[in-house]
Amino acid sequence: MSDPFEHLDHPLLHQQVRDIASGTHGKLMAVVREEVRRVCGDPEYARIAYIRMPSGRELTTAIRNIEASG
Repeated sequence: MSDPFEHLDHPLLHQQVRDIASGTHGKLMAVVREEVRRVCGDPEYARIAYIRMPSGRELTTAIRNIEASG
């Protein structure tokens, strides 16, 4: 059985990124494979990006919404 909060490597980790879904800019702090639900006892996972905004607050978004930001 795997860890339900597995940290993943990503080429943009600790770099400035933009969440294309919200337009938010910040530093990519972590990418985590999280269990999002169970279907008939089997877990379903998603790769979630954690972005720290300049204010210090963090938000999460799907990793597919992340792009490099200058």
